[in-house]
Amino acid sequence: MLLAELLDAPELGLRLLHSAGGVLDRPIGRLVTTDLLDPGRYLNGGELVLTGLVWRRRPMDSEVFVASMAGRGATTILAGKAQLGDVPTDLLEACRRHEVTLIEVPIEIAFADVTEYVAAAGSAETGARLSASLVRQRQLLSSIAAGRSLDELAARISAEIGHDCRVLTPTGRHVVPGPGELAADAADAVTRRFLTADRTPAVAVANDASYSLFPVGSGLGNRLTAWVLVIEGDYNEWSRDHVEAVHELCAIAALDRARRDEGRRALRPLVADAMALVESGAPQVEVAARLRQAGSHSDRPMVVAVAELRDDGPSEVALSLLEDVALTVGPAVVAPGRDGLLVAFLPYTSQLPDHLRRAFGRLGPGLGRARLAVGISGETSVDALAGALEEARFAQRAASAGRAPVSVVTSDEVASHVLLLATLPDDVRRTYTNRVLGAVLENDRRTHADLLATLQAFLACDCSWTRTAESLHLHVNTVRYRIERVEQLTGRDLSSLEDRVDVFLALKSL
Repeated sequence: MLLAELLDAPELGLRLLHSAGGVLDRPIGRLVTTDLLDPGRYLNGGELVLTGLVWRRRPMDSEVFVASMAGRGATTILAGKAQLGDVPTDLLEACRRHEVTLIEVPIEIAFADVTEYVAAAGSAETGARLSASLVRQRQLLSSIAAGRSLDELAARISAEIGHDCRVLTPTGRHVVPGPGELAADAADAVTRRFLTADRTPAVAVANDASYSLFPVGSGLGNRLTAWVLVIEGDYNEWSRDHVEAVHELCAIAALDRARRDEGRRALRPLVADAMALVESGAPQVEVAARLRQAGSHSDRPMVVAVAELRDDGPSEVALSLLEDVALTVGPAVVAPGRDGLLVAFLPYTSQLPDHLRRAFGRLGPGLGRARLAVGISGETSVDALAGALEEARFAQRAASAGRAPVSVVTSDEVASHVLLLATLPDDVRRTYTNRVLGAVLENDRRTHADLLATLQAFLACDCSWTRTAESLHLHVNTVRYRIERVEQLTGRDLSSLEDRVDVFLALKSL
């Protein structure tokens, strides 16, 4: 019940002495009866405190009592008159200073009468709420049985609670767009908050708007592959009925997701066959037919994407992520390749690389120690898929050489030296790097001389002493000394183009 409703109860005869902003229209929290001068240690926030004022010996005690309460977030005092005959003015002034609501309890009303009244009202509200919840659940389940879509059910709950509902994935895919998809920056903020929140539900803020985030299904699973119900507004300010309606929509959305996931799993054998045909060099007609059976538009331009998610447990996680991103661009085929990397045949658009970067990039905050590397081919057709697949694999190897949590590289971006390094086995690259830069790395490890960082900056500044010094905030002579030391340790002359290339390639192989 609301505090205003408690004040209106004629049998209690409560009198409002001071009202802090908005408190009367909020639900009553926990009731605590105390006559301690400093009750703060027993409060958690939002309480309604009943006190007989036994603690007040001097006027200054009112400030101590109210400050202790307010400091712990309690919102309201119900003060009895039996001890002092009236509510003292100093208590009223302290409540005004700390924005705490003050209510006078008549002498003839016991605190037990107040608590029993609130408990009885709460029981009645709970019964009504449970009844309404059961009715709503039956209606939602009946709607599913009748073939209603999740979009329709979300719209229904949106109308009931007065807040727009959407369902998103951590890549920003809108399973349910609601009245319209979120702007890209708002989707960025929502997904970042969902992936990094200590607990759910959580609240995200984007463009001065609040969004409440509720996990669909169990909140204990991997959030990277979860669905999240995104609702405009802060759920902390909603009624209990509205929060329960949201939880019921989450349960229905979980059922809908299970149905969709089962449909995708049923297609995976066909998808695996299509992948095997491409990798074996099967005739174009056969490949095209199998891709169509798997759900792809094989008669249209395509792009091949190759992805690897390292150090994140089951491969099912990576497969689900790539399938999720693929769903944002149209009919696609996603399956593991023969090398264990995941491969997707996606419909081509000129905006596809940027779209994939943003979608995969949203996963970064939730990856932890894992790293996601994605390579993308250029535009291709069904008769050249094998070549595009190799092109995407080269790009993926280049992406794997990066250190960012998420790296997406297109074949157009792979410069000649990057392509060369991407084709080399890891052990060859490590051996080459150690032979060229091993002494520098060991020196930095022992002395912390920052020779490697200085070398990288020197080459990035086209071997300009002045620009390197400015970029590192060092004296030019310090830069000269460090580069001379690098030359001594490597046995290379950085004024020589050949030696400079050797060192450059070794740096890029790190």
